[in-house]
Amino acid sequence: MSIWVFGLLGFVMLALIAYFALFLGTGASVVGLVLALIPLGIVLVGVRLIDRWEPEPRSLVVFALAWGGVAGVGIALLVDLGLVLVGVRADPLFSAVVQAPIVEEAAKGLGVVMVLLIGRRAFDGPVDGIVYGALVGAGFAFTENIQYFGTSVIEGGGASLTATFILRGLISPFAHAMFTALTGFAMGVAVRRGATSAGAVGAGAVGLLGAMALHAFWNGSSLLGDFIVLYATTQIPLFIGFILAIVALRHAEARLTRRRLDDYAAAGWFTPEEVVMLATPAGRRTALRWAAGLQGNRRRLMRSFIRDATALAAVRQRAVNGHDGYAAADERALLLRTRVTRAQLLAY
Repeated sequence: MSIWVFGLLGFVMLALIAYFALFLGTGASVVGLVLALIPLGIVLVGVRLIDRWEPEPRSLVVFALAWGGVAGVGIALLVDLGLVLVGVRADPLFSAVVQAPIVEEAAKGLGVVMVLLIGRRAFDGPVDGIVYGALVGAGFAFTENIQYFGTSVIEGGGASLTATFILRGLISPFAHAMFTALTGFAMGVAVRRGATSAGAVGAGAVGLLGAMALHAFWNGSSLLGDFIVLYATTQIPLFIGFILAIVALRHAEARLTRRRLDDYAAAGWFTPEEVVMLATPAGRRTALRWAAGLQGNRRRLMRSFIRDATALAAVRQRAVNGHDGYAAADERALLLRTRVTRAQLLAY
């Protein structure tokens, strides 16, 4: 299924390239592309920091970005085109506060649903949901920024481009990532509580409403009243609250990892000292320093040991929830792999 989806994304991407070349021209499109890479890089660094505890599969990371940047934008453009063809021309305020939040968040939310369906075994909890939602949002913002930056060059030259870049690229690069992260968060909470895929999608619908509301509020605060005052009093506090919530969720993930690895320690698979080493930030740092000092620098082996142990804790949680028929097989494979890696770390 994922191969067909990637093929469809490739087709839509070609259509988007043709769209930008036709309506913006090659020069403006290239300028927009180059500048759009900057806020994308900022968001990806932030997502990487969130995802460091239990990194997501690279294929799903790429898919989430591609869906947001290709399918998400493609769906939004098709809706806009459809409305124009039927003679509906919304005023700018309605478009920004109503139409855009509904259409864009629905398109991006569908991407998070696709990640869940394609990579169900890698979608373990709220942090994973936030990561995938933020990646879809980052991809969407990247392509949208190409259009905004290119249009600014054409309509207002350097001065307009500078203002647009500061507003979208530097002041609010995380906006779309935050919106869609709400959808992913709701789905992740449901997954962590043992919901089926259908139950998680239902929970995602509730998160989607929150994403639409936040998107509408954000756009409205940008258009109504004194932008600087509203940005300082509403948007910055929202972003700070988002960061604090992620920090709290990361701590909860670490506690869950330790609790699940304690189950294996009780069964003799790990020592209590290894659990501390694998399931705490300080323990991981100490372990990596120790591995770096071993013959041949075995830091990479230790990273593998930590990664597999973290995945094992997530598999154990899925087994506890009882909604994953692959949990037992994944558990056996990870236990054997951690045993082999431990032997390699300790070999002389």
